[in-house]
Amino acid sequence: MTILWYVGAFALAIGVLVTVHEFGHFAVARLCGVKVLRFSLGFGRVLLRRQKTPEDTEWVLCAVPLGGYVRMLDEREAPVPTSDLSQAFNRKSVWRRLAIVAAGPAANLLLAVLIYWIGFMQGVTELRPIIAQPSVESPAGKAGMQAGDEIVAVSAQSVRSWSDVRWVLVRHLVDNQTVDLKLHSHGGERMVTLATEGLGDDLERADPLKDLGLAPFRPDVPPVIGSLAEGGPAAKAGILSGDRVLSIDGNPLKGWDDLVRGVSASPGRALSIEVRRGNEFKSFSIVPEAHSDQGNTIGRIGVAVQADSAWRDRLLVELRYGPVEAFGRAARQTWEMAGFSLKMLGRMITGHVSLKNISGPVTIADYAGQSAKLGADAYIRFLALISISIAVLNLLPIPLLDGGHIMYYLAEILMRRPVSQKVMEIGQQIGFTLLASLMAFAFFNDITRLLS
Repeated sequence: MTILWYVGAFALAIGVLVTVHEFGHFAVARLCGVKVLRFSLGFGRVLLRRQKTPEDTEWVLCAVPLGGYVRMLDEREAPVPTSDLSQAFNRKSVWRRLAIVAAGPAANLLLAVLIYWIGFMQGVTELRPIIAQPSVESPAGKAGMQAGDEIVAVSAQSVRSWSDVRWVLVRHLVDNQTVDLKLHSHGGERMVTLATEGLGDDLERADPLKDLGLAPFRPDVPPVIGSLAEGGPAAKAGILSGDRVLSIDGNPLKGWDDLVRGVSASPGRALSIEVRRGNEFKSFSIVPEAHSDQGNTIGRIGVAVQADSAWRDRLLVELRYGPVEAFGRAARQTWEMAGFSLKMLGRMITGHVSLKNISGPVTIADYAGQSAKLGADAYIRFLALISISIAVLNLLPIPLLDGGHIMYYLAEILMRRPVSQKVMEIGQQIGFTLLASLMAFAFFNDITRLLS
């Protein structure tokens, strides 16, 4: 059942993102007066087909859902009737052809902007970047950071949540060996500098926050159950909101962190959990579900802490913006993430970042399933991230990709004549070799992660 969940989440994500990408090509092609012969979601054997009349676009769903294509009327692919020549792709101006090709990646970027825009307007509650006590040996400990310090800026960029801190840090680590943090504490504001050399080499494996000694501050909270995930292990076993967990396998609990550690360390293993419900004492046998977290497998039983308003107000922040500011933030975040992806690719090529950061469909399916289990908001944000990745990948100047065609059309604009057929054939061979190598390496990384 778990495998089906991950496969389903992956298939839905790819289906949505490929449809958006190909619809970008389709919509601009029709605006430019090009006749579209087929809109295909997937490759291989046709499963579903719909076409109103022989003159209309044929809509098909194919067996292999790892992509799609839009087939346009083109004299280079098949003879075109004289009456339809004005609708042929190859007869359009180079600027129109360029716009049609660029529309696919642009549609993926616009989808990401739309998702982030709606998210910023709806608002989200996140943890304030207040740190727990770092270890003495960590960069944060050596810099003198203390429990209760709140990070308000990373390298002069303001941050309001742990998500902000992680994103700014990851972007910063790629190029720098130190990072400046602005802190707010009871003693006022101060600046600290953390050593970060080598932490940006393998971001797939490393957790920059953990390696720097940065972790969210957790107050002493009693192990009292607040909310439960519907259908989770705890709910199925009969745990109720308000139950106070006394022990796990006979080991008494002092606080909520003890409960988290006990459950996290026992994925797939039955735990004997004793609780107090009013004046009654009850025992339950619960098997934590296995989840992947930063490359490690941990257990979860689907419970959240019962929080009082005092520490919720101190530790949580609601991020919500008006339509105009939300759109600006959405566009900026999409731009920054796309730029960061390109920067990472460049540093992989130069050898400054490990090639282990390249992920294939297996890893993407894993992330799709994990985000879907966290809820609709997490899954939709995952779609935005993958949509940006698809746009960036397709814009690379590699023949066979949209970016390769854009490269040919830009050359045609500069030379004032089309690129020769021979050059395009050589480019296709090079592009096929590069893409096949990239896919093989991505699959290799996927298999290596699974085996490890």
